[in-house]
Amino acid sequence: MEILAWMPGPWEIAIIAVIALLLFGKRLPEIGKSLGKGIVEFKKGLSDVQNEVTRPVDEPKDRTPDPPAQG
Repeated sequence: MEILAWMPGPWEIAIIAVIALLLFGKRLPEIGKSLGKGIVEFKKGLSDVQNEVTRPVDEPKDRTPDPPAQG
């Protein structure tokens, strides 16, 4: 079974861009700004998760020493 994927050409992309500009012309800067903020927050959260996962490997935090051996 073949899976056919439609990839828009340059004319289709231009037509879609013109339609988007007509529909969302005044709101495009706001949409771009909120999209950029969302991407920044996502990357920040991803970085925090990565730091949380790698921290125990790099530096043990609040590790209590083992009690002395009895005997």
